[in-house]
Amino acid sequence: MEIVLALAIGILTASGLWLLFRPRTFQVILGLSLLSYAVNLFILAAGRLRTDAPPIVGKGAADPALYADPVPQALVLTAIVISFATTALLLVVLLASRGLTGTDHVDGEESDP
Repeated sequence: MEIVLALAIGILTASGLWLLFRPRTFQVILGLSLLSYAVNLFILAAGRLRTDAPPIVGKGAADPALYADPVPQALVLTAIVISFATTALLLVVLLASRGLTGTDHVDGEESDP
């Protein structure tokens, strides 16, 4: 399971960086989104993957290692909300910029293929 998670984080990071360096604004926004997904998965993995473990420590619990850590889950949930709002803002700025300049290139100029 850990190797699958590590591969997913690596693929998301590599794809996000590749899209981040593309000349079009929409591809840059997709790259930022993929990078945020990779960071969210990394934060979740840093909180140790636990299956079939209750999320809350009750009274009389002796060993906290038997329970899931809720802090990384709360951090990822907060990051998802912030990422969604940032992506929405960037899309609005993209549409306004395209309306003003007539192109969606990052530098504002069309390049010859």
